[in-house]
Amino acid sequence: MANVLDLRRRIRSVRNTRQITKAMKMVSAAKLRRAQERAVAARPYAAMLASVLESLKRRADIYDPATGEVRHPLLLTRPEKRILLVVVSGDKGFAGAFNTNIFKAAAGFIVESRDKEIDVEAIGRKGRDLFRRRYPAAQFAEAADEHTRAERTRANAVEVIPTEATPLERLNFDAVREVSHEIVERYIHEEIDAAYLVYNEFKSVIQQRVVVERVLPILSLSMHEVEKAQEPTLEERERAAEAAISAGVSLYPHEAEAAQKQLEDEAKHFGTAEVDYIYEQPPHEIFANVLPRYVTSQLYHAVLESVAAEHAARMTAMDSATNNASDMIDSLTLTMNRVRQAAITKEIIEIVSGAAAL
Repeated sequence: MANVLDLRRRIRSVRNTRQITKAMKMVSAAKLRRAQERAVAARPYAAMLASVLESLKRRADIYDPATGEVRHPLLLTRPEKRILLVVVSGDKGFAGAFNTNIFKAAAGFIVESRDKEIDVEAIGRKGRDLFRRRYPAAQFAEAADEHTRAERTRANAVEVIPTEATPLERLNFDAVREVSHEIVERYIHEEIDAAYLVYNEFKSVIQQRVVVERVLPILSLSMHEVEKAQEPTLEERERAAEAAISAGVSLYPHEAEAAQKQLEDEAKHFGTAEVDYIYEQPPHEIFANVLPRYVTSQLYHAVLESVAAEHAARMTAMDSATNNASDMIDSLTLTMNRVRQAAITKEIIEIVSGAAAL
């Protein structure tokens, strides 16, 4: 059994660790508030953009009257032989099972699509490092000029697309637009037949799930094409609620949700209103130019929600670590008191026995 000095050292060490985890929890709570505000502020733009496209879709000739096929290539469906899987993960650890759940969803999708060619594009340092270790990198030849696309040489069924290491919190709309533009170009040039997105969908601290969402081809503008979703357990929701309450984070941002619902209702009314709008350009040209922006808004929306979900997961994990440290300190303190009391009792017995022997 450890002596009193060793137990005191362990208690001091655990106490220092508790201070660190408590500080990390408060930092994550502060970052969560800002990330949640950014995610909520971006939702009305995506809703209105979808409504504008719905309005244009009703007035533009998106189908060729001669052949009956869609005119825009992003609406054209093909047999899925080549798939692009975009995985949005976190940049740091200490977030519980946040990254693990995303990786499991991505791995499950790859296993289910093992008879197809899959390109994995990771956004986030954790996912980028994992997939680089697990799968080989894609090889591209140098393009002849800026107007020519680089030729691809495929040697494996699953390959990783090389990406720049940009922190998620610094990933602005322009950077996401570049990634989205490359995805759209690859689909238009028939380098891929479908694009899927794996990320953590964030509604609130206790309402989030890992989803696999179809991005291309665009089959519906009014709703997201969620192929698979993993809901959190009741225990995980309760732990997240306890961590949020202790950190002063609102579980249900009622004001933001009410404002968002009002804007979404206005956007739906705009898209379905029987009004003859006057367009400066032909409706089909506007529809063709705005449709790629819809893909960009989906990707940007996923990045913002993933950042908020990561901070929420880290706040919950650090709250659990703080509580575990407190329990360990209590247990070590009790053990130390018992050891000290046993030593005192032993000394008393020795003194009494010595006095009795005299």
